[in-house]
Amino acid sequence: MSATEKSKLSYADCGVDIDAGNAFVGRIKQAVNSTMRPEVLSGLGGFGGLFKPDFKGMQEPVLVSGTDGVGTKLLLLQEYDLPHVAGIDAVAMCVNDLAALGADPLFFLDYLATGKLAGETLAGVVEGIADACRTCECALVGGETAEMPGMYAPGHYDIGGFCVGVVDRPKMVDGSKISAGDVIVGVASNGPHSNGFSMVRKLLELGDADLNSDTLSDGRKAIEGVLSPTRLYVPAVNALMKSDTEIHGFSHITGGGMFDNFERLLSEDLAVTIDVSSWPVPPAFEYLLSFADVERDERYRTFNMGIGFAVILPESEAGKAEAVLNAAGETTFRIGSVHKRSGEPVTLIG
Repeated sequence: MSATEKSKLSYADCGVDIDAGNAFVGRIKQAVNSTMRPEVLSGLGGFGGLFKPDFKGMQEPVLVSGTDGVGTKLLLLQEYDLPHVAGIDAVAMCVNDLAALGADPLFFLDYLATGKLAGETLAGVVEGIADACRTCECALVGGETAEMPGMYAPGHYDIGGFCVGVVDRPKMVDGSKISAGDVIVGVASNGPHSNGFSMVRKLLELGDADLNSDTLSDGRKAIEGVLSPTRLYVPAVNALMKSDTEIHGFSHITGGGMFDNFERLLSEDLAVTIDVSSWPVPPAFEYLLSFADVERDERYRTFNMGIGFAVILPESEAGKAEAVLNAAGETTFRIGSVHKRSGEPVTLIG
């Protein structure tokens, strides 16, 4: 080839299809628009999402932000073709953290990255995001879909979520009121949610498991329990915040399980005791933990083991809180108590 003869090259030749990207945006517009709140001023496709907040009725509004991903659960969701679950998980892991401060989510953004744009799959992710946002009355104001050939294996994608919420400072639940004598009301999880999946994947490998053909003790397919979407606790927490229940602390039981997610709330002179016999271990965990010998504390530090969220409050308020949570569709258990610290910050019994 002479110096004047050059190969013709387009962006599509490099593995990036701008037309497909535009078609993808068109596909997801309906899902995104279904999440809109009155405060949203911009539609999909702008350089930024515009949100004009209305904080009338709040004494001292405080913005609360959070970001998270789905972790290595994504590998299984991709293997079993469950993009909708990935979308729900991305929202849930962010908004549940905000709920742990008593905050109401306002808007959400996502970041989707893949090697080659598979419109049907990634649209499923965004539709899952939109469904979760509608459940939480949270607007999906924008996002980024990055097509990066060579960065990801075929069929693989990654997702990050970003959320902003608001809480009235006098009502904010930050754990500062937790005191000896408080009780802990646990709220049931949907399964492993999006935590501990490096161990989940190892357990499945050791057990030569097949989530589509294996059956749980409750008769469901294993895939329904192990890869169920993370539960969205926002509606229940909002109901609790609007009630006159006195709340001292919330805990989202994520990475670190029963240990880290309670310890982070406690002052140095307080501890909690959790009675692990006070709630049933879901069949998904029975199934997974049948494949290897995992010590008890390791189980409760890696997984939520059936409790995805917790409320810490005076014993006199516990019944009221349980009634509100149950009316919101949650299953609750009285799982522990707060006391003066004389040893470890978190102790398991039962």
